[in-house]
Amino acid sequence: MDSRDRELGMYRKISRRDFLNGVAVTAGAAMMPWDIVAAGLADNDPAKSPGYYPPALTGMRGSHPGSFDVAHSLRDGSFWDSAGKPEDTGETYDLIIVGGGISGLAAAHFYRKAAGEKARILILDNHDDFGGHAKRNEFRVGNAFRLGFGGTFSIESPAPYSAVAKGVIEELGIDVPSYSRYFNKNLYRSAGMRSKIFFDKETFGADKLVVNYNPRGGGESEDAAALSTELLKQFLADAPIADQAKRDLQRLIQEPKDYLPGLTSDEKKARLARISYANFLKDIAGVHEDIVKLYQTLPHGLFGVGIDAVSAQDAWGLDLPGFDGMKLDPAPGKGMNRDAIPNEEAEKYFFHFPDGNATIARLLVRKLIPDAVPGNSLSDVFLAKANYSKLDESNSPVRIRLNSTAVRVKHLGDSATAKEVEVSYARGGKVYTARAKNSILACWHVVIPYICEELPGKQKEALASAQKVPLLYTNVALHNWTAFQKVGANAVYAPGMYHSYVNLDLPVSIGGYECARKPEEPIIVHMMKAACHPGRPARQQHIAGRMELYTTTFETMERNIRDQLARTFGPGGFDPAQDIAAITVNRWPHGYAYEYNSLFDQFWLEGGETPCEVARKPYGRIAIANADAGAYAYTDEAINQAWRAVGDITKS
Repeated sequence: MDSRDRELGMYRKISRRDFLNGVAVTAGAAMMPWDIVAAGLADNDPAKSPGYYPPALTGMRGSHPGSFDVAHSLRDGSFWDSAGKPEDTGETYDLIIVGGGISGLAAAHFYRKAAGEKARILILDNHDDFGGHAKRNEFRVGNAFRLGFGGTFSIESPAPYSAVAKGVIEELGIDVPSYSRYFNKNLYRSAGMRSKIFFDKETFGADKLVVNYNPRGGGESEDAAALSTELLKQFLADAPIADQAKRDLQRLIQEPKDYLPGLTSDEKKARLARISYANFLKDIAGVHEDIVKLYQTLPHGLFGVGIDAVSAQDAWGLDLPGFDGMKLDPAPGKGMNRDAIPNEEAEKYFFHFPDGNATIARLLVRKLIPDAVPGNSLSDVFLAKANYSKLDESNSPVRIRLNSTAVRVKHLGDSATAKEVEVSYARGGKVYTARAKNSILACWHVVIPYICEELPGKQKEALASAQKVPLLYTNVALHNWTAFQKVGANAVYAPGMYHSYVNLDLPVSIGGYECARKPEEPIIVHMMKAACHPGRPARQQHIAGRMELYTTTFETMERNIRDQLARTFGPGGFDPAQDIAAITVNRWPHGYAYEYNSLFDQFWLEGGETPCEVARKPYGRIAIANADAGAYAYTDEAINQAWRAVGDITKS
């Protein structure tokens, strides 16, 4: 270990509880000694093993080691070479759902409402926890209990929630307008803290933390603020960028200009839809390269790509600088991303839980299997400890079977006349089968062509086009946040660092859960990285980023985390070797649903049937859900698509 690693605290004893019942999961599920994990369990179910509690695990989470091995071997064409003959469980259901995320859980909820509470439903999921991207991370630091969100951040959407999605939220007992009662909006501001920008020496020539003159773009610790002339002046004085870049930024913001004179508003939008914001800044506005670097990673939190792959029209919709003098009418142009279209009603419909939308997943599980999540109201769900041994009980009409990867879904007979669907799944080194009247595939669309070979070729092609966005959602538990207060920052945008955003957890206290209120108290820091590769089309960036996340070791990620926090908050006394209590990296090589982009998706500009519409068409007794089915990376879309999928199999 070199001196820098010692300074960073690498290999120090922190909480790395990536173990289930004493067996390391980091070896991968295929290599786990399942006979030990499930010793004495008749049904070989690790979730019934004492001490099984995934939310408390740290280390590498999200798509954790062991959750994807089977799917990758299926993709590579090698799975069935050694899988052996599937073992028939003899189980029959009304519905088998592949995918235990919010879409799959919502589909079970809707199906029970349509078919009755006695309907028998099996939900299969390849992960060791339910919720999909709505993942709960728990931490204990000394006597303090802290929650973090390992995936989906909040109830929010750029467009208003549908009546269907709102209905589910209300049915779960969530009163969205009451959010202000639980959110301590002024906590950080009253401590002299605000959003800042960290310039790194590798990108900008110096490590320096300066004021953020206009917070926006995906930081989760405060809403976008109006641009402040005073803060801009301070930023320009302190930022380690070229003098020409400072003049160009001031011109871009304070000297409105029509960069496309002679064109109508619609013609300008059409032009802006076909060029990236990076090219707009460089080639049309003519700004210094440092300004392009400054804004490059700003849209990571929304799109998982930088401004090289975001249209100038979308940048205009997001109120980025350069468009005030363009005389564009406020109506959205063709090909605009829905995130870039302002909507006042949608902006007001917001609720962040301490564990993100894992609260929604837990409430849905409680409705489906009451014994699995104790309690009966929203207020008691936050401190409730889920009982995983109750998820897959033979006497329960709804069963959730974790650590189970679907490997084949097929009709028993011709799809037009078949009465049943057979689902095969891998679990603990064996393959099992179960049957159902219907099946809903609420898993990632790119997986479906490999598990449902009978689908039409055109539909498989459309499913494969949904290249999900690779992301890291990292939670770091700290013993205190005094260094953050001393440097005056609760949220940091870092355009050149490993993680683009660093945010102290939103101060929400609800249902007996208490957030950190004093700098001396333990807190969760959330860090976000989009694994993009600038210069390529968006889908190619996502493919390359996915490979990057799968091949990067936890050790490398931890080193980057410690280094970034040390360099950013070191001037405030932050010591990564002493101040870090635990690290959880939620790795999502298949993260956000892919949203259509006017730079790369011609159909999005010209209209016509979209790939997601082709991909989600029902096929016999098989329907398809997930946010991918709407090409819209939000919880409400996952719910909407679950509702549609249930309708597809119940309307006949």
